[in-house]
Amino acid sequence: METNWRSHEWAGVFAATLCAFHSDESLDEEGLCGYFADMLRVPGIKGLVCNGHTGEIMSLRPRERAQVTRWLARTVRQAASRVKVVSGVMAEGSLEAIDHALEAKEAGADAILLMPTHHWLRFGRSSRTAVGFIEDVAAGANLPIIIHQYPAWTKAAYTLEEMLEMVKIPQVVMIKMGTRDMSRCRYDYEQLKAAAPHVSIVTCQDEFLLPSLLEGADGALIGFAALVPELMVEIVDAALDGDLPRARRAQRIVAPLSRLVYHFGEPGGEAHQRMKICRWLMNRFPSPHCRRPLRPLPPEQIEQLRAGLLALGFECPRVIEPDGAVRPLTTRSQSPAAVAGGPAHLKRAAVR
Repeated sequence: METNWRSHEWAGVFAATLCAFHSDESLDEEGLCGYFADMLRVPGIKGLVCNGHTGEIMSLRPRERAQVTRWLARTVRQAASRVKVVSGVMAEGSLEAIDHALEAKEAGADAILLMPTHHWLRFGRSSRTAVGFIEDVAAGANLPIIIHQYPAWTKAAYTLEEMLEMVKIPQVVMIKMGTRDMSRCRYDYEQLKAAAPHVSIVTCQDEFLLPSLLEGADGALIGFAALVPELMVEIVDAALDGDLPRARRAQRIVAPLSRLVYHFGEPGGEAHQRMKICRWLMNRFPSPHCRRPLRPLPPEQIEQLRAGLLALGFECPRVIEPDGAVRPLTTRSQSPAAVAGGPAHLKRAAVR
């Protein structure tokens, strides 16, 4: 039972946003809010998700997570936008998760993206504990919840039976499906939709986005949309509309771009770093800086990213010298979207 994704408030493209830092690792409020504003101008974006893995939640202090959420919510309000504000919550216990969820709610979040407790990755957990964790946060914070399903090979991944219990919880509005098991994708989608048609099932499998959209999804919650939101709207909308020729035209750009960012692997810290640098090279992000423990990419790797983007038809006015120095732009009067080519450029690239 597919969702009518165009009218469903929790279906379509949700972009997991990047986080901007100054060179001293402090948060760049002006740069980040400018980036949020650029994302809001992309037609077809249904939600912006800050404090996800793409947004380096692992390196943010709790008060900073709430601050980023507050800046996003303020930017959305100022734009009079209907785009959903979602904040990631990652905590090791129910009480801490409730605290973070309440802080996100107070900061203006419409929903939270609730990640599994990370000590489960090492020790595992019972089904009662896994479902109980979602119930705890739902009762303690009482706001819409997006469940983050981790890869099936991790001990934190939820079983279908566990997810079928979770969708009974009234606050659960979406499952971000990252199982990365294509053999189960359609079956799990059908079972969950039959049990809870109102809960949207969206893919987060950036590295094989189109196949997962075609197998069973009501949209995508992806970090890839932080880099090229226009192109992600193009491919997701085409796939959900059943327009395979249009989706395949977009895939001609998406596939090599995915290889450039993900190196045939899954999303991870260094992939998110490459994504940030790519958008910075296109002059659509304020800085290439990530927080430790990530280390800066060597200049030769940054140049490889730039060469790859240029080969795909993207404009990259920013250049990094062999000594690591950044070549200054000749103009600061143009908007980032105009310098990079904007939505029209990406649509031309997608239909070539």
